[in-house]
Amino acid sequence: MGIDLGTTNSLIAIWQDGKAQLIANALGEVLTPSVVSVDDDGSILVGKAARARLTTHPDRTAAAFKRFMGSDKHFQLGDQRFTPEELSALVLGALKQDAEAHVGCSVSEAVISVPAYFSDEQRKRTVFAAELAGLKVQRLINEPTAAAMAYGLHEQKFERTLVFDLGGGTFDVTVLEYALPLIEVHASTGDNYLGGEDFTDALLAACLREWGLTLETLSPQVLASLHDAIEQFKCQAGEGSRVLHWNGDGQAREWQIDDSTLQSIWAPLLARVRTPIEQALRDARLSPRELDSLVLVGGATRMPQVQQLVAKLFGKLPYRHLDPDTIVALGAASQAACKARDAAIDELILTDVCPYTLGVASQRGEDAPGAFSPIIERNTIIPTSKVQRFYSAHPEQKSVRIAVYQGERPWVRDNILVDSFDIPLQPTGQIQSLDVRFSYDINGLLEVDVTFIETGLKHSHSIDRSPTGLDPEARQASHERLSGLKIHPRDTLPNRTLLARLERAWMQALGDERELIGNWLDTFNGVLAGQQSSEINRQRQALSQALDELRY
Repeated sequence: MGIDLGTTNSLIAIWQDGKAQLIANALGEVLTPSVVSVDDDGSILVGKAARARLTTHPDRTAAAFKRFMGSDKHFQLGDQRFTPEELSALVLGALKQDAEAHVGCSVSEAVISVPAYFSDEQRKRTVFAAELAGLKVQRLINEPTAAAMAYGLHEQKFERTLVFDLGGGTFDVTVLEYALPLIEVHASTGDNYLGGEDFTDALLAACLREWGLTLETLSPQVLASLHDAIEQFKCQAGEGSRVLHWNGDGQAREWQIDDSTLQSIWAPLLARVRTPIEQALRDARLSPRELDSLVLVGGATRMPQVQQLVAKLFGKLPYRHLDPDTIVALGAASQAACKARDAAIDELILTDVCPYTLGVASQRGEDAPGAFSPIIERNTIIPTSKVQRFYSAHPEQKSVRIAVYQGERPWVRDNILVDSFDIPLQPTGQIQSLDVRFSYDINGLLEVDVTFIETGLKHSHSIDRSPTGLDPEARQASHERLSGLKIHPRDTLPNRTLLARLERAWMQALGDERELIGNWLDTFNGVLAGQQSSEINRQRQALSQALDELRY
């Protein structure tokens, strides 16, 4: 299986009959919202039903938790507490159930996509989330690389391409070259804290200013209602003047906004898009005019302002014939086929790069402690193994601290600490030399080996950063906590999803429309109590269509 574990939506695909195919969930949809909610009876809801509860039960629902992967943040849902990895595991578990329903057997292995700029720690946490869901990760593949793989199989062209991947929570840029059967990545960079959610938040902040409201004065449920309305407002693709109508706090409000105002609200975010693009092209030693094509990936690239910016930067229109929401999952499934050595794809060769510089803290002279010494430079082709020689600072030194950092700044204080560890030394009365080797594998995971030249002493370290939750006790606790949860039955999810949609629509509506939706809610609860499958299915389809027509 190939899985796109996204900030906003997640997908799963399978390589079947010589091509990648998307797998539908219990609702018959290929997009499963990356949202988790604890129902009133304590059971876990994942996907569209949970997303509807973001408005009605914000205190029991979590979304966009992928952005916090690798941190020590926790999400409180009712009386239960979850880490981002545990919530991601619940999404992966739902996708696993959908796949097993599709193929009719157990699924235990997958290729999972991650943002190209995910750190070593974030990649390890993604693998752990899969482990919690009962999946063995055969490979982590960078999201733009997966998209490029799906695009290359579809097009069979020979060209230089830039993949522009703006999802719900992350932004990646990858420059690569097709010379099939070789797909060679030349450079990859990005911003882990830039995505569609930030454009929504910027709109929300501007709307609150316009109405003279503050976050502190709104209850969680009212704020969730406004955020939901802003998200729908953002997704309107029409040009010209736009009007937002909202009555979530009991007062009818209106906000009219034109293109120039929208552009000014989003200007700081659009400016942040430029830096990774310029760096990726510089690292690939290419100018914009030397690119043959552009590929847009991620739901946020549907925004006209983003498409206009890309066209202006490169002087050409991007390809838009492949669905930006699904292309990553299709590419991950293609990579799964490569791992399985499928006859239809086994000639394809994919190279990737380490998107960021990895090095250690060192001392350049007596007056320059805390310097960053790169060992693996950014955009080095992986897998790779690089070594640098260092020296102890003092003849009587009793230990050496190896502090591993990720970043592009000359001082470690400005970079990201990945891990640090101490190695004891036997003082020899002289300065000791040591080789520090970094080995970075195809999944983007790092191993560190230290060899002392004079003594032959060797020390190997697998980076795990256990203080943030990956020590054996915490891992076991996560396994036990998730195994004890009651997951809502997959075969009843369509009914639970409709109930959540009706509750959300009732909350947002007023007057006659609210009364009508209330009657629908009572009717459907009555039909469910009757336990007649055919009547439940008929009513569910009719009410779902009616909600669609009302645009709820």
